[in-house]
Amino acid sequence: FCRDLAVPFDNNGAERDLRMVKLHQKISGSFRSGRGAERLAAVRSYISTGRKQQHNILDLLTTLTTGHPWIPPPLTT
Repeated sequence: FCRDLAVPFDNNGAERDLRMVKLHQKISGSFRSGRGAERLAAVRSYISTGRKQQHNILDLLTTLTTGHPWIPPPLTT
């Protein structure tokens, strides 16, 4: 982050991504199955990535449920 000011100084974004999973677990007591936890993680990851790429979350979820998901571009160096 010393050379590129667009890089965040801390990792709060990663902590925010995990917070909703812990909140869900706290409210419900646990996940009913491992598969349910995996599904929640997949949807939350999709939303988080879309938000970081500055996409409209409702549009992303709409295209996801209609069978035309947005796929992030590959990383370039």
